[in-house]
Amino acid sequence: MSDDSGGVREVKSAARTVELLEVLAARGDRPARLRELAEELGVPRSSMYALLQTLIDRGWVRTDTTGSLYGIGIRVLLTGTSYLDADPRVGAARPFLDEASDALGETIHLARLDGGDVVYLATRESHEYLRPVSRVGRRLPAHAGALGKALLAERDPDGLPLPEGPLKRLTPNTHPDRASLAEDLARVRERGFAIDREEGMAGITGFGFALRYDVPATDAVSCSVPTTRLTEEHERRIVAVMREIRAKIEATAPRAAVSAPQWR
Repeated sequence: MSDDSGGVREVKSAARTVELLEVLAARGDRPARLRELAEELGVPRSSMYALLQTLIDRGWVRTDTTGSLYGIGIRVLLTGTSYLDADPRVGAARPFLDEASDALGETIHLARLDGGDVVYLATRESHEYLRPVSRVGRRLPAHAGALGKALLAERDPDGLPLPEGPLKRLTPNTHPDRASLAEDLARVRERGFAIDREEGMAGITGFGFALRYDVPATDAVSCSVPTTRLTEEHERRIVAVMREIRAKIEATAPRAAVSAPQWR
């Protein structure tokens, strides 16, 4: 059924299901109670309970032995994995992420812009330091890191997908507003890559490079290194290697075929 604007009217039950899964996913390792979920989504507890039970039966939500705590289910992981497996550009980039990791010994990321965030699609961890949890599937505000800034710089400055008002600050170095970010993005365009000096995570410097097989670019690669280990010589080496890696990925990644779906 269409609405007055000629679009398709939102199916409330489907929207509520997606909202619930997004809330549970955002909580990470913090399980939620029925009351919390009902209040956050603004629905009666009885309706929320019925929805949770339906999703538990299908593996999209899990519950503890008492049936009072809820978390994201394994089906979400399987669906996310199929997204990565079905994307030929992710597959094409993987060997070059390995190459960059071997050459630099640092953490290498591939990410995609999704609204005002970047979502990590692949990661090669540093040989020197390991995170306890993979970043794949995680989100970061685009304005707060090298990957996101590399992609924002590819877009019309007047049409950036950013929230109104002050920007969310992850560290004291995160850009606090659009004016500060705009100055940085101008420098990104001039040098051809983005630098994140402890803007997304304290103690980490990142270098981001947009992959221009789409216009504007939607994917980017980056190299992250502990700031304490970053010398001028190592920085020059990172930039040189990552420029080569970007060129190799752009030359290898498949272009969208005319008959292929145009995803949005």
